[in-house]
Amino acid sequence: MRVNGKCAIVTGGGRGIGAAIARRLVEAGARVVIADRDAAAAEQTAAAILSAHPRTAVPVPGDITDETHLRELIATARDTFGAVDLYFANAGVPGSPGLGADADWHNAFQVHVQAHVRAARLLVDDWVRRGAGYFVATASAAGLLTQIGSANYSVTKHATVAFAEWLAITYGDRGIRVSCLCPMGVDTAMLKAGTTTEDRWATAATRAVTEAGAVLRPEQVAEDVLAAIDEERFLILPHRDVAEMHRRKASDYDRWLHGMRRYQATLLGHAEPTTGNH
Repeated sequence: MRVNGKCAIVTGGGRGIGAAIARRLVEAGARVVIADRDAAAAEQTAAAILSAHPRTAVPVPGDITDETHLRELIATARDTFGAVDLYFANAGVPGSPGLGADADWHNAFQVHVQAHVRAARLLVDDWVRRGAGYFVATASAAGLLTQIGSANYSVTKHATVAFAEWLAITYGDRGIRVSCLCPMGVDTAMLKAGTTTEDRWATAATRAVTEAGAVLRPEQVAEDVLAAIDEERFLILPHRDVAEMHRRKASDYDRWLHGMRRYQATLLGHAEPTTGNH
């Protein structure tokens, strides 16, 4: 798909990867609705885009896990720029250490999985009628591999990948295209938060990402995203090593698990897993 002239919604678009994707889309000729729970961030990113590209962006703050808000978000996009052509399910939350509390699991599932499902329900019928539409899910390398330190982040990002796969299989022959973004370390506020905590599991989760490969700028990731859309390629891997890691995992699971336990031990100094309650 060529994004020039298209209408896109980017959730989590106020900062980080989402903001970079929004900027890059507009540079490529798209018009963008920037959705973010942080109203100030959404408005600031939209203002920066509008200063260089008038009438190309609009901020819509709100909670993308709320179906009522999603309906309003899509309606605003249609009323402002026309039919929605691309939806970037990019909003994310950090994982909590260890096994985590029920509230942590609920929040992670709502943002990383249910929000994607709800958005697809609201968009797919129109896309099928039109014979075109693009859904881009931001997962993580953790969705293909795992996330040391956080069970709920790892599990829900696996679910993000699984849902994107299902969409691609179910609707790929009806004009709907799907891509799934799976980066490792990206220079965002979420990653930086893991460098200031005193929780050793949270610190280990961050080190597992930052020490496994280069920490990329969001702008680099956005370039890869647009290239994948242009090619209509499902898996977007800004860190090329992830493909080889995933291949090794699939070819010998036991060896991979053993290697991950050894890596975890080096990060934690042989600390025992906790429930997240320390």
